[in-house]
Amino acid sequence: MSEIRDANWFAEKLNDRTIRGIAIETSALIRAGALPVGTKLPAIRDLAFALGISPATISEAWSELRRQKIISGRGRNGTWVSGDRFIAKPERLASVGDYGEGVLDLTAAVPDVRLLPKLAEAMAYGASAENLNSYERSRILPELEEAVRRSWPYEPEAFLATNGGYNAVYTLIHALVTPGASVAIEVPTGMRLLDILEDRGVRILPVQCDGEGPVPASLEAAMRLRPAAFIFQPRIHSVTGQSVSAERMEALAAILKDSDTLIVEDDGVADISSAPRHSLGSLYPDRVIHILSFSKTHGPDLRLAVLSGSRAMIEQIQSYRAFSAGWTSRILQSAAAWLLRDPATGETLERARDIYIKRRADLINALGERGVEAAHGGGLCAWVPVSSEPFALVTLAARGIAVHPGAKFSVLPSSHLRVATANLTDRCQEVADGIALAAVHQ
Repeated sequence: MSEIRDANWFAEKLNDRTIRGIAIETSALIRAGALPVGTKLPAIRDLAFALGISPATISEAWSELRRQKIISGRGRNGTWVSGDRFIAKPERLASVGDYGEGVLDLTAAVPDVRLLPKLAEAMAYGASAENLNSYERSRILPELEEAVRRSWPYEPEAFLATNGGYNAVYTLIHALVTPGASVAIEVPTGMRLLDILEDRGVRILPVQCDGEGPVPASLEAAMRLRPAAFIFQPRIHSVTGQSVSAERMEALAAILKDSDTLIVEDDGVADISSAPRHSLGSLYPDRVIHILSFSKTHGPDLRLAVLSGSRAMIEQIQSYRAFSAGWTSRILQSAAAWLLRDPATGETLERARDIYIKRRADLINALGERGVEAAHGGGLCAWVPVSSEPFALVTLAARGIAVHPGAKFSVLPSSHLRVATANLTDRCQEVADGIALAAVHQ
């Protein structure tokens, strides 16, 4: 049976009557064990009366603790202490399993390490980077800015180096989007993007996609709710492998024209794609942030991405970064600049791109031969339709194959598998057999 703490007990313990104060002091009581897991909290109106404040203040404080998954429940059934951990956890990423020996793990859409450029010479060069070991919070090394400008899809006011693509999204969302705001985003999308948005406590507005990108009618519906930001992947979709066509970019631009919505363009797969780079930055330079990650192409341990935007937005993002690292390693920035100038690295990337395209196409073709129609495209994974995600996962697990359910990548119902293809070499036919068997469940 759960413990119960009445309103008068709380009134004696809580000294700060603000939303933030109530949330902080209640969490402190939970941490100290005064409110154990399972404790039922008093009704909002009773507690508000005891504290002499508005019920809305209590409701907002409880919402913050509910967002942190410290309390749960609402309405007539009451509210309980459900956790005593206070560190946010990316729920979708954290639910990824450890499949052990003997399992073909096709859950991680990561590059084949054998196809990445060698870093030794680049890192040696980076160790002599300009202004090395200075505590100056520089935004980007001049040599890296010069290197990325050569192929950037528009001429921005300012650049910023960050510690990877997801770090870029996490930082800009916290710097520019307030909790409780609405954010429009493609469905499906990267599960880590959803983790970031859900942790921030924003309202997610799903935008449906087809083979040419976000569907205009779906974006129009989302825009009627005045989202603070719209996040999409203009070059190649990291989940489906589809690219946004030039015609679709024009349609999206028209829809976004008469708004003040922040436009975030996430190019996470980068030059693994053979699709041309394009951006809405030349049309809306004051509210476009364009992100290019080097993790998939040059190596995840470079921990590097570059974003562009207006000077005002870059200043806001950099100000938020001052709470933590403050700048991205100059060694890694300089090494990346060296790699971008190196002809041999360019040849390595071209070879890797061709291999990734073939591996993905081999699986799509094999599935087509077995009656499973999945779309051709690019990138490091395939998006495969199935009748039942749970049945498909169990069927593949019985064959020693692990994949992700589509539900991890969407806030809407899904009937897909996300199958990583970048490291799929000699077992393509076996995987296609398993997926075909799993896909026909009625």
